[in-house]
Amino acid sequence: MKRLQILTFIILTGAVALTWTCRHIDTTTYLSIDKITAGIFLEPEERAVLPPGVELRGIYDRGLQLTKDSEGFRSHLYNDAARYCTIAYGHLVKLAPCDGNEPEHFLDGVTEPEGADILRDDMEIAERVVLTAVDVELTDGQYAALCDFVYNVGGGNFRRSTLLKVVNRNDFDGVPFQLRRWVKAGGRELAGLRKRREREIELFFENLEIPRALPPAEVDLSPIDIRQGEPS
Repeated sequence: MKRLQILTFIILTGAVALTWTCRHIDTTTYLSIDKITAGIFLEPEERAVLPPGVELRGIYDRGLQLTKDSEGFRSHLYNDAARYCTIAYGHLVKLAPCDGNEPEHFLDGVTEPEGADILRDDMEIAERVVLTAVDVELTDGQYAALCDFVYNVGGGNFRRSTLLKVVNRNDFDGVPFQLRRWVKAGGRELAGLRKRREREIELFFENLEIPRALPPAEVDLSPIDIRQGEPS
């Protein structure tokens, strides 16, 4: 009987050790992917209070697709370029590497429809920034393009930008020049950011001709780092 008890203890102890080892192995196998953390997550969460009578418009399908294409979908947890734990369409889980202690509903991964729902919720933060910062009427494409921009660079950077000033002056001819400035991250220009800005320009001018005129000589066209924002 005593021998049986000892054997049972050894088996159970081994099972615990095996479980811990497997979990430990799992936490070291998260992929590291060279994707930039969305700027909207790198500042205190801003779900700005909307003015009376103003409601979230929602991002129409073409606009949401722009963000999906730029972020890319990944069904399981991964570490982005900053070693932040991330999932789905660039949704930040925490400002630290994945370690197996993430919310349980993320540990087994998410489906694409679940990822799309998470993105819509995240985009509400960007929507509130645009709705409270922009003073002029926007088409669905213009609204979606600016929401994608805010998602990428952060609400604070947008509020301090020349881009916002240009939009609020109804000087839409100046929008392409300003969007094309935001192509640096970590001190270097990135092809992915250039491509994203061109997609935003195409969406902003949906069904309209994109302005091709040269900018006035006094317009600053120097590149801007999405992590540092525009110099004040």
